[in-house]
Amino acid sequence: MSELMVALVQASEKAANIARSCRQDETLFSLLIEEKKSDKNKKFSADFKTLADVLVQEVIKHDIGKRFPGLENNIFGEETNEFMNGLGERIQVMLCERDADTARLLSKVLDGNMQAAEALASAAHQDVIIPDLHTGSVHIPIHNLGVWVDPIDSTLQYIKGISNSVPEGSIYSRGLQCVTVLIGAYDLQTGEPLMGVINQPFAEMDDSKRWQGRFFWGISAGPLSVNSLSSTPLSRGDSTHPLPTPNPVADPSLGVRGSKLSTVLSTREVKRVKALFQDCCEGGVYYASGAGYKALCVILGLVDVYVFTEDSTYKWDSCGPHALLRSMGGGMADLKECLRHSPAGGAEERPELQYNTPIAEASGTEKWANRDGLVAYRSKADLEAVLQLLTTVEL
Repeated sequence: MSELMVALVQASEKAANIARSCRQDETLFSLLIEEKKSDKNKKFSADFKTLADVLVQEVIKHDIGKRFPGLENNIFGEETNEFMNGLGERIQVMLCERDADTARLLSKVLDGNMQAAEALASAAHQDVIIPDLHTGSVHIPIHNLGVWVDPIDSTLQYIKGISNSVPEGSIYSRGLQCVTVLIGAYDLQTGEPLMGVINQPFAEMDDSKRWQGRFFWGISAGPLSVNSLSSTPLSRGDSTHPLPTPNPVADPSLGVRGSKLSTVLSTREVKRVKALFQDCCEGGVYYASGAGYKALCVILGLVDVYVFTEDSTYKWDSCGPHALLRSMGGGMADLKECLRHSPAGGAEERPELQYNTPIAEASGTEKWANRDGLVAYRSKADLEAVLQLLTTVEL
């Protein structure tokens, strides 16, 4: 398990390197955007995928499969490995064994731009060294595991490339800071999330105006719950960015209107839910882009909960953050399922998101939607406060 955790972190760091490489040159970046012609995400009138998305996903499959043979067959994500170049040719993107072969393949996508292709191939093949994560020891057979990957979450913010966004209460509503790489491992039989990595490739800009990243990981498997936040978080330059003090835990006995709950919402949340939280959450209501980034805001204690009542997040968005939250004693609840059933046993029996079963009546990516919405939380008291609040509106 510890070796796999290191492999997932290494894959996320390589993914972050690729994401930064693609953004480094605007001329290169303009070549990488292809509008999706079908299977659009309902969040946007026009959804996009980038070569970075596709390449990152293939690199993760290749690297993890090389270290854990067979596991690559159970690595799933949003993107196919097909990309169309300027000549209308469909290219199957993959990581070859040699840098030069990968560069030649990528040059076909990049309309013969070998310089750009070599830069991307170099990032894809670069070795990443991860120090001992001190994960502890637990054995889970590899054949029992599946992996969900979101190679670049908040693709729209990645494409826009806003670098001067100003945070509100340490939370960015938009910009490259909202971009994350998400990797989560789950039990194929139970659907429970077991291991998660959130990598933030554009966490901060250094004095030379180059982006630096950071990553967070967590394991919640059987008796083992451990994460990178239990000590100093692993990141470049992290000593200047200590973790914030968590917000006070909401006390349900205070009643809805007395709650000190703070929350982060999507700008695309329905108006009645926005209005409800603005009226009732004295701890503050914030808005941010990217499901992974909003979950990270909860993990870092910037807010108490992330709530989304719509069905436009997916298993690849939530699996990694969910595992990390579980390692901290929190979780990611299946929102409307919780509201449909109020167990006598209390919050410990609230249904959580699961990752192994598609929606039978759906097709395409919608098979893997979090259809009933979600609540990401660190405290079960906070989850109960949210559910109490949402019983007052029709969803």
